[in-house]
Amino acid sequence: MKRMGVAVSDGLGVTAQGLPTIERTRTEADLRRIEELVEEYSVALIIVGNPIGHAGRETEMSRRATAFAEKLRRRLSFPVELRDERLTSAEANRVLRASGMSIEKRRRAADRVAATLLLQGYLDFLATQAERQLAAGTEPC
Repeated sequence: MKRMGVAVSDGLGVTAQGLPTIERTRTEADLRRIEELVEEYSVALIIVGNPIGHAGRETEMSRRATAFAEKLRRRLSFPVELRDERLTSAEANRVLRASGMSIEKRRRAADRVAATLLLQGYLDFLATQAERQLAAGTEPC
């Protein structure tokens, strides 16, 4: 609700890199900022973290994420996908704590790191899927 972590992949779609966190203001301003990043980084797909509950059920936050993804879909000419983000924030905080970073710096970096972990997980999933298709003798998507 206050901040939005953002990450992009390299040109080959192998690694994710975090970008500066977006401090949320109004939905319209947030959408415009994302459009600017889309243009700057030649984005072809957006992954929106879906904070579903630990039991796999929809939450108030996941309903908000779904609504935000729908607003992006209406504005952009390419796919916007929701992806389960359970535990990315916890993992980001664990990584940042292990780095010895101060609490204030961790707070500022957590959303960026969580976005990077979410995107890297998606890229790894695509790579594994392509490897399986190759092993099965079919063409990857």
